[in-house]
Amino acid sequence: MALDRRIAAVTDRVIARSVASRRAYRDLIDREREHGVDRPRLSCGNFAHGFAAAGEDKSAIIAQKAMNIGLVTSYNDMLSAHQPYGRYPEQMKLFAREIGATVQVAGGVPAMCDGVTQGQPGMELSLFSRDVIALSTAVGLSHGMFGGAALLGICDKIVPGLLIGALRFGHLPAILVPGGPMPSGLSNKEKQRVRQLYAEGKADEAQLLESESASYHSAGTCTFYGTANSNQMMMEVMGLHVPGAAFVNPGTKLRQELTRAAVHRLAEIGADGDDYRPLGHCVDEKAIVNAAVGLLATGGSTNHAIHLPAMARAAGIIFDWEDLDALSQAVPLVARVYPNGSGDVNHFHQAGGIAFVISTLLEAGLLHDDILTVWQGGIRAYAGDPTLDGEKLIWQPVTESRDDSMLRPASAPFQPDGGMRLVRGNLGRATFKTSAVEPTRWTIEAPARIFHDQDDVLAAYKKGELHRDVIVVVRFQGPRANGMPELHKLTPALGSLQDKGFKVALVTDGRMSGASGKVPAAIHLSPEALGGGPLGKLRDGDIVRLSADDGTLDALVDAAEWAARDLVSAPRPHIGTGRELFSFMRHGASTAEQGGSALLAAMCEDLGEGMSGDGISLDKNIEDEEIDA
Repeated sequence: MALDRRIAAVTDRVIARSVASRRAYRDLIDREREHGVDRPRLSCGNFAHGFAAAGEDKSAIIAQKAMNIGLVTSYNDMLSAHQPYGRYPEQMKLFAREIGATVQVAGGVPAMCDGVTQGQPGMELSLFSRDVIALSTAVGLSHGMFGGAALLGICDKIVPGLLIGALRFGHLPAILVPGGPMPSGLSNKEKQRVRQLYAEGKADEAQLLESESASYHSAGTCTFYGTANSNQMMMEVMGLHVPGAAFVNPGTKLRQELTRAAVHRLAEIGADGDDYRPLGHCVDEKAIVNAAVGLLATGGSTNHAIHLPAMARAAGIIFDWEDLDALSQAVPLVARVYPNGSGDVNHFHQAGGIAFVISTLLEAGLLHDDILTVWQGGIRAYAGDPTLDGEKLIWQPVTESRDDSMLRPASAPFQPDGGMRLVRGNLGRATFKTSAVEPTRWTIEAPARIFHDQDDVLAAYKKGELHRDVIVVVRFQGPRANGMPELHKLTPALGSLQDKGFKVALVTDGRMSGASGKVPAAIHLSPEALGGGPLGKLRDGDIVRLSADDGTLDALVDAAEWAARDLVSAPRPHIGTGRELFSFMRHGASTAEQGGSALLAAMCEDLGEGMSGDGISLDKNIEDEEIDA
């Protein structure tokens, strides 16, 4: 089917907006291919250092007749999703030798578990860990020893960080290699029920721990459809995985064969072959739009309203919330996966998964079918489910849902839009994820109760101070204030208030977990309170109206009074748990709509490109002294 005109219009707008920056990016990667650091251009001393410890692969690396793949790994064995990566380097070296190629570990990147740091001080490092991962990826690939990159990462900031870093080496082909979700344990719905009982004082800590450990119980990705699993979906829809690799469980023969296929495929798409597919060509404006369409069609994580503009910017593409909002109005919701439904990603995969989503979106003309993918056959190859025919890896087309309570065709969706709305008004611009919220709660008007710390919200809840119609405002949670932590631990308390019949909503310049749902929330509010955002004018008792129905977010205060109000003073930034080491990232961070990134803000300034988004200048719109005042 022909491309939907609304998808085409957004794509054309992104292309037009990105002409200069995308041209500069393509020129960069062309220069890097022709003149950048590469094995043949290394001195003998440089080169000898690079293969000194290569063991049995030494002669093949010296001969330079086959690809040497640089493996960037985010392995650690504390993070369940990344624990399976422990043996991947050893396995991938063997897979490479089967075709005469080689693999070296180019470097490691940190992998933070938001599940461990949720509601803890370490969560203030979470968003900025993405920039650290991007920098670490660049350091690993900078040695010039590699003709392609295998990127091992799954979770929240890890995939965006790997991609941002690798895109600056966009002349190299790259494939993202996932590890898969853990098998289903205690249902996510039951886990959430116990959390809410605990928040209400009706379950004790032992019961809570028993529930949590029955849900998060083995190696693999957490099974709810949050940011980690949304990452995997987007990599498929962008064509950066081996098709169908996202949701195959760890430790299975199929998982191993998909990893083998990734290694073999990388060796086929290098610059020295006849099927050159560099990462910087694969990730273009159409691929970014496809990622957004997939995110919206599946009710994916709101965190990608921050990550997707950042990933795009690393490839010279300017994508903003206006684009996401316009796409949301065009893309139907075809999947219900927890927290938007009852089943988890394993059930989603069994029901047809990403293969069915891609199939139905292509049929409806909602995806670009002409993007360059790492796999032969283009994006249509990703509409198949991988399986083994004996020892051979094959793909079976998936054209029908196997469970219409979880997956429906685009012609008969769960709801007609993608469920991620841009709301705006005199408080700024924010993201509202409607796909997990009952439509009767899409508009909330109530008095504001203002906090500067999520722990103070919970203290007020326990004292009964929030048992009424209320819009809870948590400000000074933006990138420059404290690193923009997720505020997911508020969900059980706010959900309890909602279940008691109160009209409840959250407004914040911070983030919520990709696992959050149920309670109406305007998040990522931009400009943030620190440095002049209008959220700093709000006072306890002000009536706030949040409406996804008409896309508004306003303080219902007389205009003259609102204009005359002073901004409240910002709290001092926290120190401890290493947070003070990230001060330079806070000071230089761009706005949430621009990705919340100090790295990209500084890079664009050096390149003279500027950044697009919510219209807030990056040129020191607040003084460093003001941040730490």
